[in-house]
Amino acid sequence: MPDIHVTVDGSDSAQGTPDAPLRTISRAARLARPGDTVVVHEGEYREWVRPARGGLSDERRITYTAAPGEHVVVKGSERVTGWEPDGGTVWRVRIPNTLFGEFNPFVERVEGDWAIYEPGAPRKHLADVYLDGRSFYEVHSRAEVHDPVRRDAVLDVWTGRTVPTHEPEQTVFVWYAEVDEDGTTVWANFHGADPNDALVEVNVRRSVFYPDRHHLDWITVRGFELAHAATPWAPPTADQPGLIGPNWAKGWIIEDNLIHDAKCSAVSLGKEASTGDNYSSQRGDKPGYQYQLESVFAARHIGWDREHIGSHVVRRNTIVDCGQTGVVGHLGCVFSTIEDNHIHRIALKREFFGHEIAGIKLHAAIDTQIRHNRIHDASLGIWLDWQTQGTRVSRNLLYDNNRDLFVEVSHGPYVVDHNVLASAASVEVVAQGGAYVSNLVGGTVRLEPVPDRSTPYHVPHSTQVAGYAVVEGGDDRWVGNLFLGGDVDDAYAPGGGFHRAARHGTAGYDEHPTTSEEYRDGLDPRLGDHARYRGRPLPVQLRDNVYANGAEPFRREVRPQVLEADDEVQVTLADEGDEVFLEITLPEGLELDGASPVDGAALGFAHFPDAAFEHPDGSVLRADVDLVGTVKSRDGSYPAGPLADLRAGLGRVRVW
Repeated sequence: MPDIHVTVDGSDSAQGTPDAPLRTISRAARLARPGDTVVVHEGEYREWVRPARGGLSDERRITYTAAPGEHVVVKGSERVTGWEPDGGTVWRVRIPNTLFGEFNPFVERVEGDWAIYEPGAPRKHLADVYLDGRSFYEVHSRAEVHDPVRRDAVLDVWTGRTVPTHEPEQTVFVWYAEVDEDGTTVWANFHGADPNDALVEVNVRRSVFYPDRHHLDWITVRGFELAHAATPWAPPTADQPGLIGPNWAKGWIIEDNLIHDAKCSAVSLGKEASTGDNYSSQRGDKPGYQYQLESVFAARHIGWDREHIGSHVVRRNTIVDCGQTGVVGHLGCVFSTIEDNHIHRIALKREFFGHEIAGIKLHAAIDTQIRHNRIHDASLGIWLDWQTQGTRVSRNLLYDNNRDLFVEVSHGPYVVDHNVLASAASVEVVAQGGAYVSNLVGGTVRLEPVPDRSTPYHVPHSTQVAGYAVVEGGDDRWVGNLFLGGDVDDAYAPGGGFHRAARHGTAGYDEHPTTSEEYRDGLDPRLGDHARYRGRPLPVQLRDNVYANGAEPFRREVRPQVLEADDEVQVTLADEGDEVFLEITLPEGLELDGASPVDGAALGFAHFPDAAFEHPDGSVLRADVDLVGTVKSRDGSYPAGPLADLRAGLGRVRVW
């Protein structure tokens, strides 16, 4: 079918041809049918695109694309003029509430399950003010607008460490608002800029490209700049709208976009409201944990399965400057692929805090593949929470985060292979059933059991629930990784439980058995059915890892290579903008022990699901592609770490 064309000087009463283009993407979305392509031309479009229908299959998609070589911007904000001086460098403006309609971001608050505020602390709002594209900070009085406090450091709540503020000079650009029946008055400190001459925008719309109905499948969104959405807090027990997302559908492709300035979440592959919508914080009758369990069954009742939900692709996007997550998703992320994205500056403003913040934060990432992403300058890089089964985290580059990878209350099988995890807090394993293969672990490994929260596991490659278990810890495999030592104080504040549980290396597994037979022999038959298993860590398999700079091995590891104190390994990530280089210096004459590529047959079965380590199609998993794409020979021997070709001396390899 002919393409539907949109230009900034078109008309929505036109035919949508190249000679008679439409004016809005929204009008094109109402006209588009399966197989159509909507071509949007150069310019700025301020609208929330809500597709009226989806495609019919992967071959009969509806595609929305920026015209080749043209810069197309779609914003959820509106420009605001008419500012009046209010003393000093502060200006004020009154905005009629008709601009916002039924959704006023200056009224709507950042709140919900697992959003955490100090007792009595005022809530933040979904609004934002932008000066020439830079977002301001919300304060809670006019006095604070006139006398803003610069923040040079801030507490990272998870690690307990005080860390430098990202762009501290921006923290004095602040706003405050009051809303009455007819209008919204905003005060903002522009520090010498004239807001009537500069570009000043405010959030108006909740989303930028997001359907308001479910099951609009097989849609592609390609090549846009998408910005400025007043997205709400998105925990796993709520509706999870993003700046862009499918809203409970199947088969979307979101690719080659620049996505930025979502108040909370940029790309949502999440759940919808009927399966729960912040009931714990609203009702106060049951914990969020219980409502999250219920949401899994509620989702099954409305068709949460491979045939109807998930199988999305999020690739080659740059996602930046978002308050909660770059990519979020509970349930709706199943069977999806997230690859080749550059995700950074996530949750660094730290205007609000909660337990659902990361560059990528997924629940129930069943058979989801997270590969070759670059994630840095985030409070947490990747957080996989609940039902991490069939999930693979492969060939990713994580650095300069407060924490890199957190896997929580899951039972596997999941695989983490050929990644660079270079931040001071590299890996947090609050789960079981994982396989960590050929990674560079530059910081700490923290282990923690969770005996008080039983979570589901599934029939392999399915959303069907097979059972529940608590996390006693273990059932992990660590093969061919390169660990670097360091100071735990650089990862976590001294004195806290996280600090005590963190090590450089794998010595945290020292009390675990190494075989199923040893595990069973350690059970006390005099105890009751479940009591004999309580507190008993599961067996682990560790072999062929290399420990440098003081990192310590599991005491019963097979063939560990522990380097001498004089054999210091130096690792630097050189971030040069569009390119990143991994610089590794190995002492001259040092040879790292080699091992063959790992496949699923060597990894056995995850204990509770009794499931093999497989590809999503059920074939035997092979972890044989290194960080830069080199395919390892099945019969070859390769050094520990993410690079197949790692030699003594100074090596400099482009990894992005």
